[in-house]
Amino acid sequence: MSDLSRKVIVTVAPTGAWPSKKDNPAIPLTPQEIADDVYACWQAGAAVAHLHMRDAEGKGTMDTERFKETVGLVRERCDIVLNLTTSGDLNATDETRMAHFIALKPELASYDCGSMNWMHNSLFINHPAFLERLATAMNDNGVKPEIEIFDAGMIYNSLYYQKKGFLKGPLHYQFVLGAAGGIAATVENLVFLRGLIPAESTWSAFGIGRGHMPIFYAALALGGHVRVGMEDNVMYGKDRLAASNAEFVERAGRVIRELDKDLATPDEARAILGVAKR
Repeated sequence: MSDLSRKVIVTVAPTGAWPSKKDNPAIPLTPQEIADDVYACWQAGAAVAHLHMRDAEGKGTMDTERFKETVGLVRERCDIVLNLTTSGDLNATDETRMAHFIALKPELASYDCGSMNWMHNSLFINHPAFLERLATAMNDNGVKPEIEIFDAGMIYNSLYYQKKGFLKGPLHYQFVLGAAGGIAATVENLVFLRGLIPAESTWSAFGIGRGHMPIFYAALALGGHVRVGMEDNVMYGKDRLAASNAEFVERAGRVIRELDKDLATPDEARAILGVAKR
């Protein structure tokens, strides 16, 4: 395996819980569409796929059967690292937020490390008792938490849960900048967040909407990994919708190579993150 210090993990988040075909007709919603999209992104160089599911009406769902179908279709075709969400369904319970990763045992699953006002119109609740249960379930099933950070206080929460033994180091962080109710998507904020995490941690970042490209470039300049995809941004450029999620991955690859680095393969991503192939 080549020098991992020069490898950049590109995560693709193709779907999310909220964007619709009205926002971008190319967004994948069904299990087959998501699986086809992930395969195209893997071919383009993505190492990790962060997956949300949608129900028959296109709304976010934690339906384990939808996850099973989609994950099965993906695993038949490629070895991309799977990162399953634990949020995105307004009707989810603590149990349904965990059932799918317990059944499927992906390499990664999201760990939203605190509660927040969401989009100025609702609450995103991650109760301390749930975070302890979630970490325990991930540990028991060999699933590494990707610690989602929407604001600085969530980093301090993660350090508390690491101290208490619920989170096991080295930790892996995903900095989410630009969500309404969370920290703004500025380069200064990314530098600030990066400075708060343990030195041995791995980290990735993305900006939502207009913040996508500034945070993308800043994350690379700071030595981090990156996330792209229509969950976070349906626009490829000013006044132009993205033609596909693979288009985002292809652009990421071009920029990374211009920096004299290269895209991590799925197996290299597993080595960087310290997870086993599933």
